[in-house]
Amino acid sequence: MQKIIPHLWFDKEAKEATALYVSLFENSKVKNVTTITDTPSGDSDIVSFKLSGLDFMAISAGPYFKLNPSISLFVVFDNEAEIDMVWNKLVEGAKVLMPYKSYPWAHKYGWLQDKYGLSWQLSWSEYHKLEQKITPLLMFTKNVAGKAKEAIETYVSIFPDSKSEMLVPYAKDEGDKEGFIKHARFKLNGLNFMAMDSSLQHDFSFNEAISFVVDCDTQKEIDYYWEKLSAVKEAEQCGWLKDKYGVSWQIVPSIMNEMMASGDKEKIARVTQAFLKMKKFDIAKLKEAYNGK
Repeated sequence: MQKIIPHLWFDKEAKEATALYVSLFENSKVKNVTTITDTPSGDSDIVSFKLSGLDFMAISAGPYFKLNPSISLFVVFDNEAEIDMVWNKLVEGAKVLMPYKSYPWAHKYGWLQDKYGLSWQLSWSEYHKLEQKITPLLMFTKNVAGKAKEAIETYVSIFPDSKSEMLVPYAKDEGDKEGFIKHARFKLNGLNFMAMDSSLQHDFSFNEAISFVVDCDTQKEIDYYWEKLSAVKEAEQCGWLKDKYGVSWQIVPSIMNEMMASGDKEKIARVTQAFLKMKKFDIAKLKEAYNGK
């Protein structure tokens, strides 16, 4: 079972955006939509979905966090027809960050922010043959530029079934600071990630618009990940935390997914009101709320 789940924050467009995304890739579908009520954002839609077999989540919860290119979805393709189709669908209303064309490292490659703000890097290349079609890519900018290697080592030390697989630094006069990471690949709990550093002038950095949900079976697991990852006390809320590099995580009990997907509006409302008061989730109290105790 996938332990770490990328989570996307939208203002109002979660259902609309996910419907587009699942239409683009095989082995993709919307799994569940739950609406929670009486939150600080009003009514919020929570969408669970799959893209190319990978689990994702999305929420419509107001204009508080804006998607930006600090975290992209890097997608690899086997043929020109497929990458052309996906690019042509995503580019409608998008902001192109790197033109869609041939490069020394790819037959075709392009980077864009789609009309909802989500950043995509699409590649058709023999250099990008990956077992996972869609891979989150973290770009370390501003005050954490140069921290990619350290962050990877930190994450790998925290999660089981994890390892650093590739670290390619910039050489002298290669476009960024010598020794900064040009391209990295690593696994966290079996999920593939990429990373890079950029000391260039960017107007973006990591924020809560993309976070990573860590599914936990026990309170002991929740306590462990909370202690290892949380580094910004003021960011702790409703199971959310921020690590020392600015990346947001949600440490969530797996049983909560069952509660929120139950379809019982009264039980969902009770659980919602319970977790809104929490920072780190307490499984026992969530169960009490669900059961009306």
